[in-house]
Amino acid sequence: MQQPILKEFPQEFHTRRLFIRLPLLGDGTAVYEAIQASRKELKKWLPFAKSEQTLEETEINIRESHVDFLKREDLRFLIFDRVSGAFIGSTGLHRIDWDVPKFEIGYWIDSRCQGKGYMTEAVAGLTEFAFQTLGANRVEIKCDERNERSRAICERLGYTLEGIHRQDSRAIDSDELRNTCIYARIEW
Repeated sequence: MQQPILKEFPQEFHTRRLFIRLPLLGDGTAVYEAIQASRKELKKWLPFAKSEQTLEETEINIRESHVDFLKREDLRFLIFDRVSGAFIGSTGLHRIDWDVPKFEIGYWIDSRCQGKGYMTEAVAGLTEFAFQTLGANRVEIKCDERNERSRAICERLGYTLEGIHRQDSRAIDSDELRNTCIYARIEW
């Protein structure tokens, strides 16, 4: 098998309304501002939003994501409006197993951009990228059972609910046990 770091593939792609690319140096400001504007919504579902981050910490995270992308260890993408260039959110292919190959999609959106179909479009584009460009055999999305918006994206895009892991982790927003939905696609 070819070493992952030697795999050649595009670092960006487009959908009808979106420009989606790897994180670049300096992207921390836009990401930081989106997190700040969306903290109330994001902290219910995502560990990184639970604690305050500085602009510097966010930029460090962006640069680490850039390096991880180049090393093919984690493929984080940032989502921008194709017309205005405004930052919309983040998605990515995580917990990669190049032997299968399989990927897990994660995503979050600036709450000021919710309700416009951007994240569904981005996840559809990333799903296609995983299958068509990276040769995925399996793509997964995991989310809290209570996260109706995230579950709706999976269902709109034809992901199959393979199961629900009951009480498998602590909820992000409380100390209660949560259930995790496992959605998957094995073809595109």
